[in-house]
Amino acid sequence: MAKKENFFQGVKSEMEKTSWPTKEELFKYTVIVVSTVVFFLVFFFVLDIGIKQVIELIK
Repeated sequence: MAKKENFFQGVKSEMEKTSWPTKEELFKYTVIVVSTVVFFLVFFFVLDIGIKQVIELIK
């Protein structure tokens, strides 16, 4: 039982040391991640269509 208590005390101690982002930073980082995902989604979609067209021309 003492090991569990020590573990949770350690977790609490480490969580207090963590610096959490502000709302503005969180919003900014979220926009960056979503924008990057959408960019790569469109990029690979267009690449897939292009490769499909090339394969169709070869057939």
